[in-house]
Amino acid sequence: MFTKALLRRPGKNFADGITSSGLGKPDFGKALGQHQAYCDALEFCGLEIIVLDSDERFPDGCFVEDTAIVVREAAIITRPGAASRLGEETSVSAVLSNYKKIEQISYPGRVDGGDILRAENHFYIGRSKRTNRAGASQLTEILEHYGYTSSEIMVESVPHLKSGTAYIGNGTFISIDEFSNEFPGSNVIRIDKDEAYASNCLPVNDFLLISRGFPKARRKIVGSGQKIIELEMSEFRKMDGALTCLSLLF
Repeated sequence: MFTKALLRRPGKNFADGITSSGLGKPDFGKALGQHQAYCDALEFCGLEIIVLDSDERFPDGCFVEDTAIVVREAAIITRPGAASRLGEETSVSAVLSNYKKIEQISYPGRVDGGDILRAENHFYIGRSKRTNRAGASQLTEILEHYGYTSSEIMVESVPHLKSGTAYIGNGTFISIDEFSNEFPGSNVIRIDKDEAYASNCLPVNDFLLISRGFPKARRKIVGSGQKIIELEMSEFRKMDGALTCLSLLF
């Protein structure tokens, strides 16, 4: 069970961040409203919300997931894969150090938290344009020290591993076709290509946060028996962001 969530508010230059979506420029006012609704949903799920102020040195800074991987024993501070994002992790580390022992990914390693999918005590490490072999190796070593196992998955068609898959508990994954055969022996809910964005879901205690506007995916997920909360994510989608990107839960 999670008790806390760390977030950062979007800055006024949010639209200057990295994106490959081709969906146009986000509306800042709508983004703030969607971010607040996200915070409200996490509070409804029983979490204490810790919200950092925006930092306009980093247009992508609201996507705090990429800056750390948090386990019971420690917070592993990453080294973000995009040069423009190096430094985002500093303030996140300062906050997490109040709660956790700090571990660190170091040069030449690069890791984005969006490439790290936890399923119980196993971690799937996405090898993408943002997470390299050196970073994956360092993360594997740190996780092994605390008794966790890991394996690597190559990421080709989406920015991060969790852009295309999620673990929602009880041996069940949600996945686009690219990753659907990576979890043998598990139940995999396959998401249609035209609703691929919906594969990024966020389990929070007794609930599952999903993105609004994807009816086929919603029917499949509801069929799994999950208690869902739907959130509008349109402005973050324009910046390659999704539900898991906006918080660090611990």
